Amino acid sequence: MTDDFGLTLLDPAEMALADRLTADGGISGLTLMDSAGYAVADDICARHRQGTRVAVLCGPGNNGGDGFVAARVLAERGFVVRLGLLGERQRLTGDAAAAAARFRGTVEPAAPPVLHLADVIVDALFGAGLARDLDGRAADLVEAINVAGAAGASVVAVDLPSGIDGRTGEIRGVAVRARRSVTFFRRKPGHLLMPGRARAGRVVVADIGIRPAVLRSIGARAFANEPPLWRASWPAAAIASHNYARGAVLVASGPIHSSGAARLAAAAALHAGAGIVFVACPPDAVPVVAAYRAAFVVKPTPDEAAYGEVVGERRLGAIVVGPGLGTDERGAGIVRMSLEGAAALVLDADGLTLASREPRLMEALRSRAAPTVLTPHEGEFARLFPDVSGSKLDRVRAAAGSTGA
Repeated sequence: MTDDFGLTLLDPAEMALADRLTADGGISGLTLMDSAGYAVADDICARHRQGTRVAVLCGPGNNGGDGFVAARVLAERGFVVRLGLLGERQRLTGDAAAAAARFRGTVEPAAPPVLHLADVIVDALFGAGLARDLDGRAADLVEAINVAGAAGASVVAVDLPSGIDGRTGEIRGVAVRARRSVTFFRRKPGHLLMPGRARAGRVVVADIGIRPAVLRSIGARAFANEPPLWRASWPAAAIASHNYARGAVLVASGPIHSSGAARLAAAAALHAGAGIVFVACPPDAVPVVAAYRAAFVVKPTPDEAAYGEVVGERRLGAIVVGPGLGTDERGAGIVRMSLEGAAALVLDADGLTLASREPRLMEALRSRAAPTVLTPHEGEFARLFPDVSGSKLDRVRAAAGSTGA
């Protein structure tokens, strides 16, 4: 796929490959580091005036090198900069050492006092490639950053908040809570996966000179589920089209006391553009479902036979099963008939619980030919796929492979 909207997500290994391919094309790593540091400085300059007090905490690797560049540029632009280095300056190597050599200010040991009175804190300790839990002095620094951030300092993370695993979004011991994260070329899974998503703040993607064409050589497999990913395939209805041409959706509801979730799902289908939305519900729920939206076509379904007539409508484009459905025999029958149908299926909530309990439903899911979307939270996923382990991305890929969803 093309990626004009920056939807591709690159894990740390893929980002490292992008850097190498760019270097092979004649753009040095130091040039990329300069561009990254300038991007961080530009982001701060756009939001703060000259004279603002900025504390930059640099780590021993390339993330720290980005921080050295940002500190130099900010100082040149009239900001009051203090820089703290985690580690010894003479032990810096490669591009990070070169970036440090061009910084003319004082390099202090990275410690909480560096943050004193800072209006802005630049977290350049560790980037997306962090592969260990933070402890000791590094963990103390992260905690100090978070205390200062809670007291009002604006925390800007370079690439990804220190302590967040760029591949999984997991916290490696402790993690910085940033107000903004300036990342480069493409976002990382850790920017979107919890708890990294909650720690990254607003994510800004900076162009540092890596050509988009390198994506074709990387073969990335993760993408952000955002409108540009699927907008082009969204059906455009003709002016004279009828309701079924705009899409027919069936939502299966449970009894009156649990029909709220199904009503919300049906309303969302209308909002998304469906031309006609059926709600199949027990007779006791008919009044509340019908009163919720006049546009709903309410189908009383007291038993499996009644639901079978509704789900057999050949013009159905999609079925939503699970929200507020219930986990009784009626619910199990609805899940089974929906899985056996030819329409696309969204299986959620109680539908997932029933599938996890009944092997025949899981078998029907695996043998299903029509498109299927599963929406489990962590607990539901564990019940559905008890033998699947690894990161969230690893588990989702394994589950999709085993079910065809």
